[in-house]
Amino acid sequence: MKVPECAGHDHPKGRRARLVSEEALDRAARLFRALGEESRLRIVVALSQGEACVTELAGASEESLSTVSQRLRVLRAENIVVRRRAGKHINYALADAHVTELVFNALAHASEVPARPKAVKKKSTKE
Repeated sequence: MKVPECAGHDHPKGRRARLVSEEALDRAARLFRALGEESRLRIVVALSQGEACVTELAGASEESLSTVSQRLRVLRAENIVVRRRAGKHINYALADAHVTELVFNALAHASEVPARPKAVKKKSTKE
C-alpha cells in the first residue's frame, strides 16, 4: 500500500504504513466486524457487568439459546470473549480490559452530540 506524501510536511515517505503491521490491521478489522453487529455488541455490554452463561444471556436478550450461542462463537473466534467451564455450565466473560475499554469508548463516542462545523466567514474583497 503506497501512502501519498503530504504537502508541506517532512514526514519520511510511508511513515503511516509502518505504524502498525498488516497482521494487526487485519485482526483489528475482524474485531470491529465482530463488534459491528448490534446483537453481538449487546452481548459484550452485558458481559461487561460480569460473566454469564448462555441461558442468562439469552434471557436478557430475549433470543434463543442457539442464536446466542452462535453470536458467542463469533465473539470467541475473535478473542473478544472467553469461556470457563463450571461443572455442566459454561460461563462467558470478556477476554480482557481492552475489550471493555474499546466498547465503552465507542459507546461514549456514539453518544456525543455531533459538533456542527463552524461557518466560514468570507473575506471581504473590498479594501
